[in-house]
Amino acid sequence: MRALTALLVVAVLLGVVWLGAGVAGWHAFFGVAVPYAAVLIFLIGIVWRVVTWARSPVPFRIPTTCGQQRSLDWIPSSTLENPHDGWGVTRRMALEVLLFRSLFRNTRTELTPTKRLVYESDRYLWVAALAFHWSFLVIFLRHLRFFLQPVPQLVTFLESVDGFFQLAVPTLFLSDVLILAALLYLLGRRLLNRQLRYISLPADYFALFLLLAVAITGVLMRYVTKVDLVAAKELAMGLVTFSPKVPTVIGTPFYIHIFFVSVLFAYFPFSKLTHMAGIFLSPTRNLANNNRKRRHVNPWNPEVEVHTYAQWEEDFHDKLVAAGIPLDKE
Repeated sequence: MRALTALLVVAVLLGVVWLGAGVAGWHAFFGVAVPYAAVLIFLIGIVWRVVTWARSPVPFRIPTTCGQQRSLDWIPSSTLENPHDGWGVTRRMALEVLLFRSLFRNTRTELTPTKRLVYESDRYLWVAALAFHWSFLVIFLRHLRFFLQPVPQLVTFLESVDGFFQLAVPTLFLSDVLILAALLYLLGRRLLNRQLRYISLPADYFALFLLLAVAITGVLMRYVTKVDLVAAKELAMGLVTFSPKVPTVIGTPFYIHIFFVSVLFAYFPFSKLTHMAGIFLSPTRNLANNNRKRRHVNPWNPEVEVHTYAQWEEDFHDKLVAAGIPLDKE
């Protein structure tokens, strides 16, 4: 039911844009107003989330570690698993952000028919996550050709590398295949794995269905239903230069695609997708574990009036002597 609810929401969104842009002809609304509103919500939401996270106090060092901490010079320390300085944290974060190092070592547990708990690596999840995120980045960079004039050489080079197969006309992009395969795997994993299905929320399915809607509509526009690329670029350039012009020859599939992209942008700051920004502000990742080198004191702890043992001994001196209890101070 959770998956069906999320799928129904995406279907309703599809119906709204199809009726609005395809039937009613509200091209200016779905081609101009909705993208502007989505980008505005995205920017405000991301800034709000980042500022909120940045203002959260972190008085102590709480990095996730699984290696030897630096202590004495003759004891080898793990500079990646347990970094003690900024350079070690930078390398660890780079591996985490670019290659999902912690996910690579992810394990899963299964209970065999003989009631034996078995641990095994989950490399397929790591491959699917890596394929999705890198494909999404490549697709995002490729789309810059619609918003920049002249088109940067980096975008042109990226297109040539992404489409090196040259299997058909138009060129088949490897990133299109990978992102669809990765999203279908991630969705199937949530639907088929009983334990994962139990803890999945409608929001988890909605994000996957929304990303699939963006990817599928984009693939359909490129390989099935042709779209006037000149008109699409004219609209995109008008949006970035704040002088939007709505061509009449783009077609409904384009408005469906741009509407789903807009929904994704607007939904992004309020969902789990913000881990893209949150990973850089996570104290379990971005802190050096130098607790043995430096003492960290909570800056907002109130002054506490303590009662030392010497004071306690002085208060009860006569009774302690009478009881025959040895004293530090006679």
